[in-house]
Amino acid sequence: MSGAVLRVGNASGFYGDRFDAVREMLTGGPLDVLTGDYLAELTMLILGRDRLKNPERGYARTFLRQLEDGLGLAVERGVRIVTNAGGLHPAGLADAVRELAVRVGVPVRVAHVEGDDLLAGGDGARWGEGVLTANAYLGGGGIAACLRAGADVVVTGRVTDAALVSGAAAAHFGWGPQDLDPLAGAVVAGHVLECGTQATGGNYSFFGAHDVRRPGFPLAEIAADGSAVITKHPGTGGAVTTGTVTAQLLYETAGARYPGPDVTARLDTVRLREDGPDRVAIDGVRGEAPPPTLKAGLTRIGGWRNEVTFVLTGLDVDAKARLVRDQMAAAIAAAPKPPAEVRWTLARTDRDDADVQEEASALLRLVVRDADPEAVGRVVSGAAVELALGSYPGFHVTAPPGKGAPYGVFDAVAVAAGEVTHTAVLPDGRRVVIQPASQSRELVRLADPALPEPPPAALPTRRAPLGLVAGARSGDKGGSANVGVWVRTEEAWRWLAHALTVETFRELLPETAGLAVDRHVLPGLRALNFVVDGLLGDGVAAQARFDPQAKAVGEWLRSRHLDIPEVLL
Repeated sequence: MSGAVLRVGNASGFYGDRFDAVREMLTGGPLDVLTGDYLAELTMLILGRDRLKNPERGYARTFLRQLEDGLGLAVERGVRIVTNAGGLHPAGLADAVRELAVRVGVPVRVAHVEGDDLLAGGDGARWGEGVLTANAYLGGGGIAACLRAGADVVVTGRVTDAALVSGAAAAHFGWGPQDLDPLAGAVVAGHVLECGTQATGGNYSFFGAHDVRRPGFPLAEIAADGSAVITKHPGTGGAVTTGTVTAQLLYETAGARYPGPDVTARLDTVRLREDGPDRVAIDGVRGEAPPPTLKAGLTRIGGWRNEVTFVLTGLDVDAKARLVRDQMAAAIAAAPKPPAEVRWTLARTDRDDADVQEEASALLRLVVRDADPEAVGRVVSGAAVELALGSYPGFHVTAPPGKGAPYGVFDAVAVAAGEVTHTAVLPDGRRVVIQPASQSRELVRLADPALPEPPPAALPTRRAPLGLVAGARSGDKGGSANVGVWVRTEEAWRWLAHALTVETFRELLPETAGLAVDRHVLPGLRALNFVVDGLLGDGVAAQARFDPQAKAVGEWLRSRHLDIPEVLL
């Protein structure tokens, strides 16, 4: 790696992302480093179950298949690869990469980062009964040490998603723990890249403005001061705009401070500007010391669940729903082991006088949970099947009822940074322990950001969907959900900042009633970020609601109607 700018690309936003992205990024234009993010809360549970079946597993095997032709391309072009695909077994994946390199005839120096696995020392009892995985989120220090030692491929376990980028930048520019502002800038760039094509027009509220049938993957041109330009390879689909970058900046964040193991990035200092077609510059990012603790994610099997969705077609939908609920309730109550939790939801997807049968139908969903698989198996599926000829007219279900399946629970806990042995295993086998960054136990309280002047009260308004003027991006963090909302003009910001209060947010999204909702104001992005505590229950693996990762909560909010000044419409 050389030059004043470090070009870092992304080829994966999750385990299962576009398979040929590695080749696309390596052949589409110049790069110095190619990163891949394969881990998420649900992924850790999946890998944990893989490891139970085979202790030599626990990593993202797709990555190895991508390297079969990607490794030669990377070496030929001088591109280093940094990935968290190591999951629960980074040493195992590193060995597998070495074996693959021999098989394809491409010599490479492979290193890995470990120490995040809190169960590795046999201290599982500390984290509670039934914990399947327990992993601390490490920073970029181990990645930087591996790259400085000459690694061509660096494999990690659980690190923060942005650490893949900030670790590479720290190695290239020689940053140390004291370089808080440059590190913060690289963390922000890493956060933009981590979800792949979400930064280039994927999942974007105003998607109609660009061709997003096959968006290209993003890359960042990072400078020595931590500023960056987000762009993509020439000729690839999608778009990079201040809107697409803003949307990703708001994804799965909360307040103005974005804490991590190496630095706390101040999102309220981020400045965005267009830097040409498909180029957005990010600068001004300030950093503060990281917190004294690391986030650790725990997964466990929470119990067993079963689900049946009844289709109610045509007239008398409410009466049909009452009938089948009564019938199922009687059958479940009579069982020797009824499930501990029974939940019904009715989605009125039907409409009057429909030309298509599906449009004339509503969906009644039954979900049951229990610690005992027997309580959610035949008790439920058998009762549903037995109603086939003796219930509401038009009885059918979306899929044959099954015997139930296990569901997972995710918990986030804090671990003292000094308790975690963050270790870089260099290409020559040497082990280097990465010391925790200098941390701050107290941060100066942020002043509430100044709101813009509200628009004139006498402006005529029209009842219309919020999404006509605002974009949104939502996602999950454990059992909580965040909904970032932004607008594209100062005039719209003057209205949004005063109109979309917590109270209005609750009115527009009644499912948030009774839950804690925090609103964070980010004037530099013309954005509000709402964090809804507990909306997702025990997290995505628990599948507590229809949209278990809150992916579409933002679009639901955009579809809701409120009084909007006509001048904005």
